[in-house]
Parts: sequence; C-alpha cells; structure tokens
Amino acid sequence: MLVDVRKIWDAAPHNAFTDLIRLGDRWLCTFREAAGHMSSDGKVRVIASARGEDWSSLALLETPSSLPDLRDPKITAMPDGRLMLTAAAARREGQTTELRMYTWFSSDGATWSAPVEVGEKNIWLWRPTWHRGRAYSVGYHIARQWFVRLYASEDGRSLETVVPRLFEESFPNEASLVFRADESCCCLLRRDGAVRTAQFGTAAPPYTEWTWRDLGRRIGGPDAICLPDGRLLAAGRLYEGETDDDARTALWWLDPQGPALEEFLRLPSGGDTSYPGLVLHDGLLWVSYYASHEGKTSIYLAKVKLPPPAKGKP
Repeated sequence: MLVDVRKIWDAAPHNAFTDLIRLGDRWLCTFREAAGHMSSDGKVRVIASARGEDWSSLALLETPSSLPDLRDPKITAMPDGRLMLTAAAARREGQTTELRMYTWFSSDGATWSAPVEVGEKNIWLWRPTWHRGRAYSVGYHIARQWFVRLYASEDGRSLETVVPRLFEESFPNEASLVFRADESCCCLLRRDGAVRTAQFGTAAPPYTEWTWRDLGRRIGGPDAICLPDGRLLAAGRLYEGETDDDARTALWWLDPQGPALEEFLRLPSGGDTSYPGLVLHDGLLWVSYYASHEGKTSIYLAKVKLPPPAKGKP
C-alpha cells in the first residue's frame, strides 16, 4: 500500500538516476542533475532530510577528468561507517563513448574526498553491495562486448575480478546484487540486446559458479533487497512490451524458485522514469526514484507499507 509520495527535488532541467541511504538520523538522496537524459553536462547532487519531507543540498560533485558527464551515482555505507559514492564519468563523440568510474568517500555526506579512479576503462560498475567486508559489483562493457563481470573490493579503491564472464547473452548490463541469510547471492540483471528479458542469477560462496533463469519481463535500472522475513523485493522500470510507451517505476516480488517476477505496486510515474533506491526503515519501505509524468523530470520519494507474506510462503 502506498502511504505517501512526494516530489523532493526539481531544481535542474533534468533530475534523475537516484539512490537513497539512511545515515544516523538523516536521509541522504543522491542523483544526477543535467540539461537532459543524454546531455553531456551531468553533475551529482547529494541532498539531506531529517524526516523525508523538507530537503536541502549537501554537496554537488563534478567530473574530475576531461570526461564531462557524471552519471548514475550510487551511495553505500562502508564497514567502517564512512559513505562511499560511485559514479561514471563519460564523454560521447558521435558513435564513440569513453567512460571511467570514480569513487568518493565521506563521513557526513557534505564533505567528500578527492575522487579515486577505479576499475577498467569503459567498464561501467553498477551498484556496489557490501557483504562481510567486501563490496561486490557487476560491471558491463559500454561498447556492447556482450558480457558482465563480477568484481569485489575491500576498500572501494582497488578491484578484484571474481568472475570474468558472469553472463554473456544479449547485452547484459545494469544489475543489483542481494545477499541472503544463507550466504547465497542473487543477481537481477537487465538485458538490452536482441532479447530484452531480464535474468535472475544465484550463487553460493565464493560466488564463482552461477545458475541463471529468464524472468520473462523487460526491466531497467533495477534495485533489490532482502527483507527480514527472507522475501526478495525489487524495483525499477517495467515495460508492457518492447516499446517505452508504457514504462513505469514499479515494485515486484522475486521468487527464487518461481518462473517470473510478480509486480505488486505501480508508483506514480511514467515517461522518463525509474532508477530507484530502496531502504527499509521503521516498518516502511522508502523508495527514491525519478519520473517525468508531471511534465518535468523530477526526483520523488515514496513510502510503502508492504503486505505480509502469503500463506504457505516465507
């Protein structure tokens, strides 16, 4: 059930690609500000709020290199309590794109370290997820070389390749990793090649051997979490068909044994939309996302009361 939804930021011409975190008694939301979805002038904004109602700017990060466009920031809490923010810096010239990944560190979300270049050139690292002192991330090659890799890092600065070819069919790219109570890892993976249906992967430690199945639905900008009761919840862009005409940001259940994902809530959204951040806090699911259904592409925050598990399911 949707408890509340509100627009929390629209200062730039285009505000998009969010992430959300709870730091002490404050909420922090990060996103890209730019002239447009594919413009080459992106900067990363970090905003804060005590109750999720009134928001103020904490920081504005700009590209540290000759690559003029910062995109898709992701913010996580490190084991030592510091914040880690990752973003891609890109430059597009005709049909050619160059990309590098950068990481910033902060103790309060307002003052950030100098950026650190991480990873391989033209490999886009997606949504680092910390587990037992290591940050795992899926990276994909932007030149459509048809593979994703699984990386791990203990400090957010240097990367170890865990699986060189995690998945290789039909341009896999954006991914969300979830670690469950039994130490298994699940991967929700977007695809944009000839076949656009998402993939769901599972692996046991040390996460080098994976089993995959097709979810039968096209998705974009995924995020996923494991609830305390063991259920897997995901959010992102869903489509009715192959076109973008009915794209919306939605929440759905992921059944590790089932054939597909099950949508249970469509958030107020449409047009240019998705890229949510998910946080479970005080019995509610808090969701940051962006959408253009009200005209201007803006940042929204939703609070959702989740239904209890169905009878006979965990």
